[in-house]
Amino acid sequence: MIMGRSKENTNYTTSSGMHNVLASGTKLQGEITSEEDFRIDGTIEGNIQCRGKIIVGQSGSIKGNINCANIDLFGLVNGNIVCSETVTLKASSHLIGEIKTRIIEIEPGANFEGTCSMLNKNSPIPVATSSSEE
Repeated sequence: MIMGRSKENTNYTTSSGMHNVLASGTKLQGEITSEEDFRIDGTIEGNIQCRGKIIVGQSGSIKGNINCANIDLFGLVNGNIVCSETVTLKASSHLIGEIKTRIIEIEPGANFEGTCSMLNKNSPIPVATSSSEE
């Protein structure tokens, strides 16, 4: 850490150079579908479908289910996550819900209240649903 700055990368870009950003202080309600990577520093109430990587920043908050390829969680998620590759729970993260993924990384200090099911490389990727829908 340098002069109180977090280790979180704030200059985030994708391999294609394109990404979506929901800025801090912005609140969105509804379903989101994205073909590209998505950084969330604001608040979302609704489900997210993303073919790329999701980064939920320290000020980011999601109340809804997430389907994605990869996710780095620094903020809060209250919902279920289905991830085709890697879920990374950073030290500042708080997740309340279920995880289904192939790889999970949990840093010391991360808060996780829920269950985790590991998918093997040959299993189909399920869709995240709320517990009441199952």
